[in-house]
Amino acid sequence: MGKANAKSTSLIPTEQIEQLILVIRGQKVLLDSDLASLYGVETRVLIQTVKRNLDRFPEDFMFRLDEEEFEILRSQFVTSSSWGGRRYPPYAFTEQGVAMLSSVLRSPRAVAVNIEIMRAFVRLRRMLASHADLARKLDALERKYDAQFKVVFDAIRQLMTPPSAPKPELGFHTLRKPAKSSKKPART
Repeated sequence: MGKANAKSTSLIPTEQIEQLILVIRGQKVLLDSDLASLYGVETRVLIQTVKRNLDRFPEDFMFRLDEEEFEILRSQFVTSSSWGGRRYPPYAFTEQGVAMLSSVLRSPRAVAVNIEIMRAFVRLRRMLASHADLARKLDALERKYDAQFKVVFDAIRQLMTPPSAPKPELGFHTLRKPAKSSKKPART
């Protein structure tokens, strides 16, 4: 199967998976509810399966968020319906934990989804590595050339910095009609 054909038959686009990857405790993770959704199972079923195989999931593969992390996460996703009735902090699965899930969730969908998740993690690693490599090269060039290029290097660094997303305005907006003048037009 060719590379182009593999992309066209993927269940879930890699970009969609990348949006679900969070950094918690300095590790890239996927939350149990997001994984359950990707695998097409209920979150409780995923957790039950993991608990039956707990020896396969050491803390560097999976951990439960503490209350503070859970509150921070909940405050960031206030509009998400998946957080509505959840009473307990979610489990977070590292890349190794997600790989281990494929050995306990044996459905064809789980295997296919795991392949896409691994591709997403690899793609993120490559992007981070190329960004770090570019920064190293820029530092070397900066040291090599004198201050006359400092402005250029500063501009390049600004371009490398990802833009912060503009915050949407909240509230209700109305269109205001211009007030009618009480003066009558003068006749000529």
